[in-house]
Amino acid sequence: MKKVFVGVKLKRLREERGLTQIAFAEAIGLSPSYLNQLEKNQRPLTVPVLLRINAAFGIDMQLLSDGDEARLVSDLREVFSDPASGESVSLAEIREIAASMPAAGRAILALHRRLRHATERAEAMAHELGLGAAGVATVAPMPFEQVRDFFYRHHNYFAELDEAAERLFAEAGLAEGDTVDGIASWLETRHGVRVSFIKQDRAGTSTANRTYHLKERVLHIAARLDQGQRAFQMATQLAFLEMEEPLNRLAKEAAAASPATHALARIGLANYFAGALVMPYGAFLAAAEAVRYDIDLLAQRFGVGFETISHRLSSLQRPRSSGVPFFFIRVDRAGNISKRQSATDFHFSRVGGACPLWNVYEAFAQPGRTLTQVAQMPDGRTYLWIARSTSQTVGGFGDPGKTFAIGLGCDIRHASRLVYSKGLDLDDPAAATPIGAGCKVCERPACPQRAFPMIGRPLMVDENRSTVLPYAGAPA
Repeated sequence: MKKVFVGVKLKRLREERGLTQIAFAEAIGLSPSYLNQLEKNQRPLTVPVLLRINAAFGIDMQLLSDGDEARLVSDLREVFSDPASGESVSLAEIREIAASMPAAGRAILALHRRLRHATERAEAMAHELGLGAAGVATVAPMPFEQVRDFFYRHHNYFAELDEAAERLFAEAGLAEGDTVDGIASWLETRHGVRVSFIKQDRAGTSTANRTYHLKERVLHIAARLDQGQRAFQMATQLAFLEMEEPLNRLAKEAAAASPATHALARIGLANYFAGALVMPYGAFLAAAEAVRYDIDLLAQRFGVGFETISHRLSSLQRPRSSGVPFFFIRVDRAGNISKRQSATDFHFSRVGGACPLWNVYEAFAQPGRTLTQVAQMPDGRTYLWIARSTSQTVGGFGDPGKTFAIGLGCDIRHASRLVYSKGLDLDDPAAATPIGAGCKVCERPACPQRAFPMIGRPLMVDENRSTVLPYAGAPA
């Protein structure tokens, strides 16, 4: 564990519990003077002290780690790289804000998003009135971005939903890997909802996986889905019926007064509950540890696909009973990221695309194969990544299907717990592939795959040598 100074976070934790320095120090077995030094960032937080705080107050230890700090630094760098900021802020200053004043840093991010949204609206209105550009074009935060950030703030774990799903699994007498009949029976006996499997002919008018008719109390599930997919869709509908109050309450937290965000958050939370019901936490974690997180073996046991297992693995963050903290990503061939979840500190870029050296893109060229990669970010952090492409045909012959690449990663310190580390040299830094969060925020000047200069650093053309350097100031 590197030196971590968490004075502001520690003081905030103490004040939230209404404790004096003396009372807080006694609770964790430290002297008041030692605690005072910690709060003034005169001493770094150590592992023994972190464990004492966790034992005394049962908090999530990630709250006092530097994981969120890395994400905050990345986001703040993007904010201060925006020409609209009007100031040149050094990386050292940004890190100081993230480490010592994280709440202020998050407030800066919120204000910047409001600025982008207001600028976008002004430009749209100016266009409608024929007044020309109203300013620099920016991208307003979309509902899916708000929901993604909401899940990230919760480390992709919702105890209330997870525990309710686990209780329901036991109460309904469901069986691992064969939950379709059990969920259908529960829907009918407890909610009067009949499940009907609908076949789609060549001229079918709907490709929906799930359609609920409230008046008739009939749930239509597409017959083309396999057993695991059917169970997931039925469990999602069950979430709307049984978990209405917590879904609305949590979605309201994510919504920021946006109806579209509220609706999207409800769907995401219902899907979370469905995954927790089909793969109950305790049984799933025990199985994952037993097979060293082998996704194929877990898929066979729980009757679902590679993507569903990978998504569930990224949510195993129950306090005192956590699994490997994974990050999950789903992309298409064009590089569009349609899903991204992180139980830990890996930060995905909001600017530009992802890195082409990432093995998640190589998965398209090797369909059906599980690829592994040891990759290192510009900040020196190293990760183990697992990637595989998945495909699904929705219609008949000639109809376009769905093809994605699924990526699942974890910090290198957890790699030895995974079967996918077999044959990899985890201790050699030179063996890691250098990747980045996207060209526009990546610091690697000599990367052969660079498509854009880093924000704030323009390209420089050398006419005498007929070459284009990555950006001004880069080595020739």
